[in-house]
Amino acid sequence: MEINLSMNQDYLVATIKPWNLAAFERHRPSLPGRWHLAETPDQLSQLLTQGLRPRYIFFPHWSWKVPAAITENYECVCFHMTDVPFGRGGSPLQNLIARGIEQTRLSALRMVQELDAGPVYIKNDLSLQGSAQEIFARAAEQVYTLIRWIVANEPQPLPQEGEAVVFSRRTAAQSRLPEAGTLRQLYDHIRMLDAEGYPVAFLDYGPWRLELRDAHLDGKEVQARITITIREES
Repeated sequence: MEINLSMNQDYLVATIKPWNLAAFERHRPSLPGRWHLAETPDQLSQLLTQGLRPRYIFFPHWSWKVPAAITENYECVCFHMTDVPFGRGGSPLQNLIARGIEQTRLSALRMVQELDAGPVYIKNDLSLQGSAQEIFARAAEQVYTLIRWIVANEPQPLPQEGEAVVFSRRTAAQSRLPEAGTLRQLYDHIRMLDAEGYPVAFLDYGPWRLELRDAHLDGKEVQARITITIREES
């Protein structure tokens, strides 16, 4: 009789952002094995020091550098929203859309100390249509398609091939509306920043700050919801 070894394994997901936490709760009941969740570096460290020995640690979205003591002693899998080695580095969604790219790949990588440079387990196509919030939610769902495949197959990841293109992490100041470009570029600028916890597209006018969300491109105009607040002095 064939035994599904994954049913007796422990697995750990380390993630943040509401859409990733919601995806974990949706998928956990149907995943094989015993699943644990860490939302902070302290929780991650505590689970491991208390004796948890996960077969994999999955990082769907994580804002902290993972210590070498973890990446070298556990099989850590991170997920990056580009077809690596193209697009390693920060703010991948925004950097892709700013380049006019409409379709990318969600890459599952073995985590190493060099950012996004580890070998690849699997890649899936990912659409970049819609707001950043919609794209992040779409990616959060796709992560569990990749996780199920990795758990079921326990593949050996393969080295990345090709020349690395490294993105720079965007700053909050870069959310300011561009002063030139096309309507499509303006629409893309607003939607690529439209997600909870991200520096929203804005324009300063006198003492006011105008923040733009919910953009729609309709023929020869861009429509968006604007919130006006008193600008904080820098």
